[in-house]
Amino acid sequence: MSAQTTPPRPGFVAELRDAVTVRAALLVLGVLLLQLGFIASYLGAFHDPAPRRIPVAVVAPSGAHAGAATQIVAELNQLDGRPLAARLAADEPAARRLIERRTVYGALVLGPARSDHLLVAGAAGASAAQALTAILGQVDQVRRRTLTVEDVRPAAAGDARGLSGFYLVVGWVVGGYLVAAILGIGGGARPANRHRAVLRLAVLAAYAVASGIGGALIAETLLAALSGHFLSLWALGALLVFAVGAFTMAAQVLLGTIGIGVAILLFVVLGNPSAGGAYPSVLLPPFWAAIGRWLPPGAGTDAVRNIVYFPKSSVAQPLLVLAGYAVVGLLVTVGVAGRTPAESRTGTAPAGARGG
Repeated sequence: MSAQTTPPRPGFVAELRDAVTVRAALLVLGVLLLQLGFIASYLGAFHDPAPRRIPVAVVAPSGAHAGAATQIVAELNQLDGRPLAARLAADEPAARRLIERRTVYGALVLGPARSDHLLVAGAAGASAAQALTAILGQVDQVRRRTLTVEDVRPAAAGDARGLSGFYLVVGWVVGGYLVAAILGIGGGARPANRHRAVLRLAVLAAYAVASGIGGALIAETLLAALSGHFLSLWALGALLVFAVGAFTMAAQVLLGTIGIGVAILLFVVLGNPSAGGAYPSVLLPPFWAAIGRWLPPGAGTDAVRNIVYFPKSSVAQPLLVLAGYAVVGLLVTVGVAGRTPAESRTGTAPAGARGG
């Protein structure tokens, strides 16, 4: 009998081509780009924070003519680099109301002698309060006046630097896009039909309710970081998780696995550094300052701060932003479910789904 010949082993290049598909290579490239985007976004936002038009009120000395305060407002608005956006307030109570409504970050109350009083709100962002103190301290030093500082809205004892709300929101956001990704991986990025899509959204809604109550319990009861607003935080957390999850589902329905990357790009790469956690928008570069309030992390952070520390400030804008993401995610997920990619592009429904 003749000996059997062993077939030659494929070369390295052939094995590489067989082991690594074009799709896998593209996904790895996408992860690399996402990683580099993460680095660029965080460093771009945080490497050189600088005050940019921080809103501040100026109050004239008691019994003095408003002309003195008007002159100071003009001087503050002409400082090098334009770090402040000063405006005149009628009196100290009016200035305090502006702070409570988050219209300004602080108020400079001019004294009749050579001493001024600065009102700040640490709960709105410790870094912004520190920036105001440093800038106006230098101004008064040049004017040979002294400056005393009062924090009229300090962060709670268990809320170091007012960051607890931001981290609570980050946790909710992560849960929202992760549960949507898991549901997509487990049952397919695109639900087989609209009934499956509705069921998937119902699971997400139940998860959002549980996540909202869990986050509120940890923040308020377990750690006492944010106290006295359990129901409001629960409701906000449920809306935030559902909004992020539904939008992530919609991205997967439209783009498949790539949709998860799009969600991470929006909510983590761009959303977290622009959310106003470590640095509020007035200390961020223009790009991040502009997008923060329109992304769920920024909207959620603003809402938590308003609920806990600034009850006179409206939460309508952040809630509308979150509701918008939720509605878009819901409509796209249900509307595109069951369609093939070609049908999604042309807008036609599967034959079996027409009229059903």
